[in-house]
Amino acid sequence: MNPRERLLHTIEKAEIDRPACICPGGMMNMITAELMESCGVSLPAAHSDARMMADLAKAAYTSGCFENVGVPFCMTVEAEAMGAKVTMGSNIVEPHVSEYVINTVSDHTKLPCVDHTAGRAGITVEAIRLLREELREVPIVGNLTGPVSTASSLIEPTVFFKELRKKNADAHAFMAFVTDQLIAFGLAQIEAGADVIAISDPSGTGEILGPRYFEEFTVQYLNRLIAPLKAAGAKVIVHICGQMRQVYPQANKIESDVLSFDSIVPIREARPALPDRVLMGNISTYTLEFGEPEKIAVMTNFAADNGFDIISPACGLGMRSPLGNIRAMLETLKERG
Repeated sequence: MNPRERLLHTIEKAEIDRPACICPGGMMNMITAELMESCGVSLPAAHSDARMMADLAKAAYTSGCFENVGVPFCMTVEAEAMGAKVTMGSNIVEPHVSEYVINTVSDHTKLPCVDHTAGRAGITVEAIRLLREELREVPIVGNLTGPVSTASSLIEPTVFFKELRKKNADAHAFMAFVTDQLIAFGLAQIEAGADVIAISDPSGTGEILGPRYFEEFTVQYLNRLIAPLKAAGAKVIVHICGQMRQVYPQANKIESDVLSFDSIVPIREARPALPDRVLMGNISTYTLEFGEPEKIAVMTNFAADNGFDIISPACGLGMRSPLGNIRAMLETLKERG
């Protein structure tokens, strides 16, 4: 099977030859210092140039690390397009929001809509077009920052989380606006050629929100985002950070094709709790950066043996992660056959 067939068949629960090994992009960034050196394209320049972005994404595939390409390489594109100020980082530090744009959820009407034809949103869409023209048998993953995480990048997070309760109606109106912007950006990525949209919502974790607000805000607005993306023909991955023990029933209501968790979630706990879901994960990024290939091979086999359908790093890779360690995941899966 080619990589695109393998991933799509896995998501559709069809017959496959072996588990796929991917790293979506976005929050789950696959770019490392060694990878940049190998292809001659570096950050932060590639955040703002479609050709460079496409070439750097391709390097993660052609270097034998993963069976996909994915863009962009950060979680700030949407917030910047809605007015937040972003510091672009360096070759070892990812872009981050340096100035919020509103002070209360009640001010959401002041926010501009995302223009996916301009700025870094437009660059991301163009990079996907380039990748689709050049890679026919490789799955292309577009990325969105989840609704809660995008919202908490536009307003100081502690204020935002307090106002979910204190200004509940305005908070829902704010979340609806943010989600509509994400839908438009996601549809533009699909039109450009993305096979899969990965949504990462680290601030939407049940550890922060608790079961009630996790369902009221994370689950509700993820599903509002997912529905039109699936209707447009894309598969959807959702990544949630943190412990899941308190919110498995609520997480099972997320209507994505795939659920992804970080390494704090025990594999043998997640599979029984979500027996009918396609699960992705969750190889420790600490081990990928500081461990040895033999240890990573053991972890990869354990994940595949205990119910993870797609093997992936549990979060974004550390910039100093050796390519040999990263390649160990895919090499182990190929040896399994």
